[in-house]
Amino acid sequence: MAMMDTLVEAKPREAKNKNAARRVRMAGSVPAVVYGAGKGAVSISLDPKQITRILRSETGHNTILDLQLDGEKTKVMIVDWQYEPIKGSLLHIDLKRIAMDKRLKVKVPILLKGESYGVKTEGGILEHVLREVEIECLPADIPGHIDLDVTELKFGEVLRVKDLPHAEGKLAFLTPEDQVVAHVVAVKEVVEATPEAVAADATAVPAEPEVIKKGKQETEEGAVAAEPAKGEKAEKSDKKAEKKEKK
Repeated sequence: MAMMDTLVEAKPREAKNKNAARRVRMAGSVPAVVYGAGKGAVSISLDPKQITRILRSETGHNTILDLQLDGEKTKVMIVDWQYEPIKGSLLHIDLKRIAMDKRLKVKVPILLKGESYGVKTEGGILEHVLREVEIECLPADIPGHIDLDVTELKFGEVLRVKDLPHAEGKLAFLTPEDQVVAHVVAVKEVVEATPEAVAADATAVPAEPEVIKKGKQETEEGAVAAEPAKGEKAEKSDKKAEKKEKK
């Protein structure tokens, strides 16, 4: 279950611009904002080392935190976080106020347990298709992860969301129940080219390009233009002769 006793100290800060957030980071803190539960957003600063430990814990961002600000404690959860791409340091944190008597929608990781029969005995490969599932439950019932036993999974068999273990009534799966979580598939064979095939490809003679004869030209419709008939040539020659005699 999600941790219930994690106390996080917060300090108020002014959220004017990026320069103000940069000064917070230079002072060794990480800028953050907390919102939700019908209250306005409040800009705060947190200890980045503490937040990093929480994110790397078993419950991760689903950890329920007791946020202490100005002497008041509020139940919150981390809903978003940003890292600096080069150094990997935290840039910003978003926290959301929660009510312990209201159900939440969260995503939790799926962990596969055991060595499947299809891998151990039949020589297949276990493929983990779905690595997290969306659920709805009360904050106190959020699991750190859901374990799925794959020991009896044979070649060609499939485990789906509906096969995930859970306590009836405490949580509901929002991910479609027929979505595949894991299955055992065959090993794909890689066919390598033999030396003979490589040599044959290297000595292959390329086909000669087709040569179009000059005497024929294609029209726009794709038909070949016809040459004048012999009778037409003779008629033109006679007319030229008549003109010369008249002169």
